[in-house]
Amino acid sequence: MLIDFDPVKDKLNRAQHGLSLAFVKKRSSTMSKTTPKRVIQIPSVKENARIIAAAKADPDAPPLTRKQLKAMVPLKSVRGRPKSENKKLLVSVRYSPEVIAYFRSTGEGWQARMDGVLSEYVSKHAG
Repeated sequence: MLIDFDPVKDKLNRAQHGLSLAFVKKRSSTMSKTTPKRVIQIPSVKENARIIAAAKADPDAPPLTRKQLKAMVPLKSVRGRPKSENKKLLVSVRYSPEVIAYFRSTGEGWQARMDGVLSEYVSKHAG
């Protein structure tokens, strides 16, 4: 991995935000390009204070309020499909090719329609 330092951009960054990225070391790896070794340099307490001050001064990204922080939920709890009220069982069933061909020909959601037909049958024939 090769990191290039641009003094012109750094000067502009220092003028606008009071921060310099000069502490990032230029480094070239002789290892394979598929396994780059990254160097992470933690800013000093003073540099960190300047970074925080610059972030707080950014009008496009105000700090989150306590109410906003409380409303946050872990990403894994909102990802994926919503949980269904009536859970379905996963089973392996064999149907005749004609039945599958028919339901597939009805388009997207054919499995749900098939479930509907079977549910209707059960409600008519159950006790």
